Amino acid sequence: MVTKYEAVKREIKEQLATGKIRPGEKLPSIRTASALWNCSINTAIRAYQELEKEHLIYSVPKSGYYAVLRSQKSARPSEEHIDFSAASPDPEVMPYKDFQHCLNRAIELYREQLFTYCDPQGFASLRRELEKHLASSQVFAHPSQICVVSGAQQALHLLASMPFPNGKSAVLVEQPTFHGMLRSLRLLGVTTLGIARTAAGIDLDELERHFRNNPIKFFYTMPRYHNPLGTSYAAEEKKQIARLAKRYGVFVVEDDYLADMETKAKADPIYSYDSAGHVIYVKSFSKIMLPGLRLAAVVLPPSLVETFRLFKASIDSSTSVLSQAALELYLNCGMYERHAAMVRERYRERMEALDAACRRHLDKSLGFRYVAAHGGIFTTIVLPEGIAASDMTAALQQHHVRVCSTEQNYLPSFAGDNGLRLSIIQTDAARIDRGMALMAEAAAALAQKRERDRRRVIDWR
Repeated sequence: MVTKYEAVKREIKEQLATGKIRPGEKLPSIRTASALWNCSINTAIRAYQELEKEHLIYSVPKSGYYAVLRSQKSARPSEEHIDFSAASPDPEVMPYKDFQHCLNRAIELYREQLFTYCDPQGFASLRRELEKHLASSQVFAHPSQICVVSGAQQALHLLASMPFPNGKSAVLVEQPTFHGMLRSLRLLGVTTLGIARTAAGIDLDELERHFRNNPIKFFYTMPRYHNPLGTSYAAEEKKQIARLAKRYGVFVVEDDYLADMETKAKADPIYSYDSAGHVIYVKSFSKIMLPGLRLAAVVLPPSLVETFRLFKASIDSSTSVLSQAALELYLNCGMYERHAAMVRERYRERMEALDAACRRHLDKSLGFRYVAAHGGIFTTIVLPEGIAASDMTAALQQHHVRVCSTEQNYLPSFAGDNGLRLSIIQTDAARIDRGMALMAEAAAALAQKRERDRRRVIDWR
């Protein structure tokens, strides 16, 4: 049963959301509110205090309460809209309330430290907490090796730009790979080489030839739930990559951006097989938490710590201390693990729905190729021969379905796969099924159009 104060609070929130009470407008006085909603003065006071705790209104001594919420339309897509292109987490699974609690608590505990510069390497107490957190993923590192950065993209950009102790300058990337890394390498003018990665994995003999014959500074890889393929390396492949890095003095940058999505208890990172200090481990918190907080952790070999620290300090004197302190509390109290478990299950169900929808609608006799991804958030669908990714993207857009071509995931010198990267991060089972049905319909329509165009060609011989 809804209490009287909750009913009053709900009514005021509705007026704030719809714009009946505008931003900055004064709310009715306590006495007026009591008469307006037929409640006691104490009930009106409690409703106002609860709204103030939620930062929807604020009080001015001897003046009253004022609105701070700006009315806005929902950012959620309509029921007809299907978004397979998104990489930002689903707003419905973001831990707003939990993290707000941690932010408030952080301000209470670290009041004197939060609004000043801190160590460019990160909040000391957070790095100690990260030491324990990373150990659960078989990443064992002293806090002195851990650096907190303003998002994984910052870490990748810094690593691409800084010198390495092996004296080499080229970077080797999987093809396809994360387009953000390719963008950084291109902007920095770094010599970049590619090595094919398919659903079957990587050719380790070719990897060894690259390590042996080319001046590879580091090899950038996503062993777990690759973007855009969605596949993962087997344990033996990870071991071999670590061995080859040691043998040829090449570093490995391991982008483990979906570490918390792992469903297999024994799926350890390459870092866990590194015996020579040649693996750099990058972990993002954006897919589990609020991406706008811009938080990630980098575990560096001792030989790289000081150089990375100097480069970090030169462009970013310190990552947001308030965000760091809140993350520390979020990890320490167990909220992070509980939230990660919920998100992992939610996305696992969606990936299973995508696999089932592909099998149901994308008849392979039409020429579609895809590999079931068991976890993560991405997969790639290769289109039938003769259907360009740009044509399919445009056709689906007509049905309010957004997809992303994998063209952006390839080096210009590397042949692409004429594929689409699909993300389930902001879809549900019903939208996924509808989206795959529309893709099959679009493919059939494009194939028919191609056939009609072919028949119109006049043979002048």
